[in-house]
This record gives sequence, C-alpha cells and structure tokens, in this order.
Amino acid sequence: MYTLKFDENLCATCQTSDCLVKCQFMDMESEAAHREMMKIVKGEYSSVLHDCKTCYACEEYCPRGNHPFYLITERREEKGMLTASRAITNQWINMCEPQGKYKVGEIKGKALSCCFIGELRRFARGKLFEDLRSSYILGPEFFCEVVYLHFAKPSIIKERLPKVIENIKQLGIKQLICMHDECYGSFTSLAPAYGMEVPFEPIHYFEYLFEKLTDLKGQIRPLKMKAAYQRPCSSRLSPDKYHFVGKIFDLIGVEMVKREYQEENALCCGEVLRMVAGYEVANEVQKKNIDDMVLSKAEYCVFNCPYCEMALSEKVSKKGIKPIHIIDLCKMAIGEK
Repeated sequence: MYTLKFDENLCATCQTSDCLVKCQFMDMESEAAHREMMKIVKGEYSSVLHDCKTCYACEEYCPRGNHPFYLITERREEKGMLTASRAITNQWINMCEPQGKYKVGEIKGKALSCCFIGELRRFARGKLFEDLRSSYILGPEFFCEVVYLHFAKPSIIKERLPKVIENIKQLGIKQLICMHDECYGSFTSLAPAYGMEVPFEPIHYFEYLFEKLTDLKGQIRPLKMKAAYQRPCSSRLSPDKYHFVGKIFDLIGVEMVKREYQEENALCCGEVLRMVAGYEVANEVQKKNIDDMVLSKAEYCVFNCPYCEMALSEKVSKKGIKPIHIIDLCKMAIGEK
C-alpha cells in the first residue's frame, strides 16, 4: 500500500504555520496553528480535523511543500471521520468506479485527457485542438481520483490511481494534455506525494493553450473586456500554472480585474462545501465571491473547472456577469465563438 511522504521535522521546525494561519475558514494565530498541526502529525485529535472544509488551500500555503492537507485527510480516515454523509460519500465512490465503460480515440504519443467529463471532449474542437482532437481518453478508467480528498477517503485514491496511471501507460502515451485542472494536480502533486511513479509527462492545458495561441497570434482579435477568473480548489495543487491565466489574458486582450478574492486568497466555487460543510457555509462563500466580482466591475467570469461553471454560471448571470469557460474565451479571440 502506498503511504504519504510526510516529513514531521519540516512541520516541527516551521516558523510560520501558514498552512493554518492563512486558512479562510479557521482563525488561528501562529502559535496555536503550530500546536494543532503537531497534534495532527502525532495522530492526536485536533479541532482542525473537524473544522477543515476541504478547500485544498493549505497545500498551496505550506511554504515547504509538506502536504498538510493530504495529512489531514489521512488522519480523518484513520479516525473514521466522514466529511459528508455516508450516502453521499458512497455515491461518489460508486459513481466513479471503473466499469469498462470508457472511450479512447486514435492515440498518438501526445493525447488529451478528458478525465470522466464529457464536457471536456466538447471543448476540444477548432483550431486550438485540430492536431489532437482524435487522440483522447475519457472515462472512469482515466478518472484522476482527487475528489476523494474532499471525502477523506485517501484509501480510494491509493487503490485506484496506480491503475489509472497504468491504463494510460499501456496506451503508449508519452505526453498527456490534462484538460481537467484536477487531473494535472493528481499526476504532479498527489501521485508523487504517495510515491507513485508517473511514466508520462503531464501537461496542463493552460500551458498548451498559451502555446497554441502564440502560434495563432496573427489571428487573434483583442477582446477588450474585463474579466474575473474563478480559481478552482484543484488549482491549489498546481499553483505554478496560475501565471498562464495572466499570460493568456494578456495575449487575447482581456483585463483581469483586481479583486479581494483572487490568486492565493481565491475562494472556491462553494459547491463541494455544500456537501461537506452545509448550505449556510456554501451560500456565504458564493455570495462573498460573486459580490467581489460585481464590485470589481467584471464583465465576464472566466472558469477553469466545469464543476465551478455549473455551480456559479446562473448565479453570476443574475448579477449581470457573463459566464464563460477559458477555452471558449480563447476561441472567441480567434473568431470561433
């Protein structure tokens, strides 16, 4: 069984305890945060195990890359602590279980991963994807498993993710363009944290989009619009790719509005919080986030994650903000939307 690579000494000698001090759902000073984190490290009960809302942010806040959220998730499962109802947890476990129902295109050395989200296959059209549209994988056999962090079920990840990696390897894929932010985080953060070897190169679709847009620069018509970017929880596992959002916006003539809840201080879409923390917390997070977009005078809300888009599209529309996925935004800039 795979085990989490966690260095207790890195936590013990940490001077900031940013993982908990910066948490948007807990109010802790550095000394208290350090004390609670050390309880978690030692396998003791901590209030954090009860109060954590599974937003993933502490994975980004940790200055030493020591995977505090993965550890919290491990300790919760060890203690039998469910973050959502047993019915919802089991529903997600069963819903994404591999059953031999998957789709594989004409695989080349480079392929698109659409995870288990048919919507991502729809996005892969037009000039941006003309070289790769036929080379894709889609289905539960290629599901990234990250969602089980929300449900404190790392055992499911450790059981299924190695099989997903092997399935991709068997197809002869050398470079995998991850169309789902969460998939990229799975292969570059989660798998290495548990000592799983990834025998192919994961490429974030932001990086791919930027390169394709650069190639098509002569066809870009600046959009001249103001937009807020909705950063998903999964991007906390790959913060080094966030800069591509700004580079893409600059390239296609979109101004990213300045607002309170962006970059490291971003708020998630809130919909998973509805399952693990309740309606009141979810509604409060969504209201703060959308009000912030309105205050910033954003004309568009640009989404990365299809789940975020599903959760917030109607709500931002009611506030006069147009929802759009970043891929469709790029297509708009080259006259395809």
